[in-house]
Amino acid sequence: MKRLLLLIFSLATLNGQAADYNILNYGAKNDTTRLSTRAIQRAIDECSKAGGGRVVVPSGNYKIGTIILKSNVHLHLAQGATLYGSTNLKDYIPLKTDYVSFRTQTQTVQLIYGDNVQNVAIDGYGTIDGQGRYFKKLAETDEGITRPHLLRFIQSQDITVRGVTLKNSGCWMQHYLACDRVTIDGIKVFNRNNYNNDALDLDGCHDVIVTNMFADSDDDAITLKSTSPRLCENIRIANCVVSSHCNAIKLGTETNGGFRNINISGIVIKPSQDQSTFFFGRELGLAAIALEIVDGGVMENIIVNDITVIGSSSPIFIRLGNRARGYKEGVPVTQVGKIDGIRISNVQVRDAGPIGCSITGISGHPVENVWIENVSIHHKGGVTADQLAKIEERIADEKVKSYPESNMWGNLPAKGFFIRHANNINITNVTITTELPDVRPEILRR
Repeated sequence: MKRLLLLIFSLATLNGQAADYNILNYGAKNDTTRLSTRAIQRAIDECSKAGGGRVVVPSGNYKIGTIILKSNVHLHLAQGATLYGSTNLKDYIPLKTDYVSFRTQTQTVQLIYGDNVQNVAIDGYGTIDGQGRYFKKLAETDEGITRPHLLRFIQSQDITVRGVTLKNSGCWMQHYLACDRVTIDGIKVFNRNNYNNDALDLDGCHDVIVTNMFADSDDDAITLKSTSPRLCENIRIANCVVSSHCNAIKLGTETNGGFRNINISGIVIKPSQDQSTFFFGRELGLAAIALEIVDGGVMENIIVNDITVIGSSSPIFIRLGNRARGYKEGVPVTQVGKIDGIRISNVQVRDAGPIGCSITGISGHPVENVWIENVSIHHKGGVTADQLAKIEERIADEKVKSYPESNMWGNLPAKGFFIRHANNINITNVTITTELPDVRPEILRR
């Protein structure tokens, strides 16, 4: 009787657990001269059809083209497992989504893809390497066309990416578009082998938590976008270490919807370990914190706190402009956006460039209600009286429709904060130290 009860208990326990689907059982080969795409896709399809489970990638090296994730599938990469993206564009499936945004108007290619899926996880201690350096930049807008994304989820819910290492995408490393309830934790991202090499792009997503990420990217590192009318909102990003030759923390540039209820804290920003080559930006990086609205969206209720920075050309850049680029053809942007309610506190910056920080709107459309407190910035300085006169000539052009970037005017007329077209800007306990004598005031309001 005891044995019978034990057997019944064991069977019940076994039936209550989701099954594992080892890719080797479906024909995957630990051999980077052969494609394992079909084998892994069969494992994913069977797993999803059965109601879900783990698709296991055991230790070894496997070459793949596009694989499409399905609902309730948990892709697990064991220690020592690496998925290598094929270097042949023919191995990637051009896919078109029914969700329209500036970034999805044409068919795109990506290594790992999920559209309208639920309850999907990618985890483990393995690596996904897109080998993106083999895809040459052929046109201004070829990202995702002839240069694949590594990871892309669109209009999906309950997505988890944990523990894995992501390397060498053809363009953006990971793009989450119009997704809800996304958790990203403990991942390592190295993306410094091509143009548009962002580390993380959250685009029109709701209810997101990003923690404990290590990222080193040539282009922007922690990036929030709104390439459709859908806002990014209810997002928490914490306890990350990032490097970038462009912007370390960026809300923008695409801002058709905008950003609401964003909380970012505990971020260390440092130079890349490899300073020998870069595609975009500057050796120091551009802004440490860039908050931008230029395509008619709104930015409100933003908190950025506890940021430690080594480097950056311009530590803090807040910009309301009117580039007015629509999210699809035939849909013009007819309104100027809005920035109202930003609090940036407890920021320590060393070894920055001499540009300075800025908070700028445009005539008739001011940035409103910003608090900057407990900020210490050390930068090179060195602006002379003669140079300041030339700076004043440049800054007279407000560049209302220009692409927003922290170096768009070069050195600013203030060595701390230059403020123009802005209301209720509160700056307290801010210290600006320059290595070289600098004639500019610490704060200049216009």
